[in-house]
Amino acid sequence: QVQLVESGGGLVQAGGSLRLSCAASGIVSLDAVAWYRRAGMQRKLVARISSGSGTDYADSVKGRFFISRDNAENTVYLQMNSLKPEDTDVYYCNAIVTVVGGRTYSYWGQGTQVTVSS
Repeated sequence: QVQLVESGGGLVQAGGSLRLSCAASGIVSLDAVAWYRRAGMQRKLVARISSGSGTDYADSVKGRFFISRDNAENTVYLQMNSLKPEDTDVYYCNAIVTVVGGRTYSYWGQGTQVTVSS
């Protein structure tokens, strides 16, 4: 059974840092992974990383957030630095995974709350 588990959210003061983790299990491989934030009614892309570790970031987080992956652990991280109150939101991980049998699927994590106080 495929599971995608997020962790690392919490409460931090402005200027502080958090590291979010997105860990997949029950898979053959972890392909492209992206972090989104809830942003009201529509999820907005924050950062993404390809299977080849190419990265892409929303303009609002460039230079502050860094996405990385550990393929041996099937885990992707989002290092969030210089956090601002406007970064407060629920963050979701979306992963493209390959399962036994070779099929690929898209999964969402349960979400993790990030709160930045001023």
